[in-house]
Amino acid sequence: MKFKQIHFIINPASGKEEPILSYINKVLDGSGIGWDISVTKRNTSAGSIAKALVGKSQLVAVYGGDGCVTEVAAALHGTTTPMAIIPGGTANVMAKELNIPQETTLALELLKNNTGKLNAVDMGMMNGKPFLLRVNCGIMADMVLQADRELKDNIGQLAYGITAIKTINEAEPVKYQLEIDDQVIEEEAVSLTVTNSGNIGIGDFTLQPGISITDGLLDVILLKDNSFTSILKIAGSALLQNKTDAVRHWQCRRVVIRTKADQKFICDDFEQQAKKIEIEVIPASINILVPRNES
Repeated sequence: MKFKQIHFIINPASGKEEPILSYINKVLDGSGIGWDISVTKRNTSAGSIAKALVGKSQLVAVYGGDGCVTEVAAALHGTTTPMAIIPGGTANVMAKELNIPQETTLALELLKNNTGKLNAVDMGMMNGKPFLLRVNCGIMADMVLQADRELKDNIGQLAYGITAIKTINEAEPVKYQLEIDDQVIEEEAVSLTVTNSGNIGIGDFTLQPGISITDGLLDVILLKDNSFTSILKIAGSALLQNKTDAVRHWQCRRVVIRTKADQKFICDDFEQQAKKIEIEVIPASINILVPRNES
C-alpha cells in the first residue's frame, strides 16, 4: 500500500539505541513520500501527539516499545487514521503478533513498497479506556511492575523472565468473581489475564493456542496456583502450543472482574488499581499496517 505522507512519532527512550532518523531518511529517500516527525518528551506523550494527528496525516508511524505503541493505538482507535509500528522496544509484543519485521529498516520498507496492507484489528475497553494488548493481574502484572529498568536495558526481555521467577515464588492467591458474558464464576488464582493478543514477546510463543487479535473476542486466562508442576505445564504449553489443565481459558465479548479489595494490575504497560474491572472487546477498532502475506 502506497502512502504519500507519513508522520513519525519517535520515543527516544525506547529500548533500542540506533540512528532512527538516519534509517528513515535512507529508506524513504527518493520514494516520493513526504514525512515529518514528532518526538515524545516528559510532558508530551505519544498518545497526545497521535490524537492531534487524527485526520491530518495519511499514516501515523510509531517508533518505540509496546507502551508507546499502545498509547498511539488508544488515541487512534475508532478513527479512520491508520498506524504503522516500527519496533523500537524491549519486547515488541504487538509487532511480533502481527509479524512485522523486528529489524528497523525492514519494518520501514513496508511503508514505501507494495508489500504492506492495512489490517483491522480488535481492541479492548477497560473501565471506559481503550487498550490494545491485555489486562494482567497477579504474577503477570508483578513481573512487569517489578522488572528492573537497568536490567531490561542490559539483557532485554530476559529481564522479565528473571523477575518472573521471583514473583512466582512470592505469589499469593486472590479470590476473583468473574462475570464472563452471562456466566458467573468464583475462583482463587495467582494470575489472571484478559487478553486481546496472544504473543508474549518471546519468539512466537503465545499465552494459549487459538488467541487471535482479529476474531472479535477476548481471552480470559486464569492460573490457579504457582506449584512447580503447574509452571512446568504452562511452559510446555507455550513451547508446544497445546492446551493444559494448569490454566482455565475462556473466550468472551465481555468480562467483569471483582475482588474484595483494590488490586494492582497492568493495562497494556500502565499500572492501575481497582476492585472492579469491566472489560469488553471492540472489534476491528484500528487499522494497522502489516506485511501483505499476513492474514
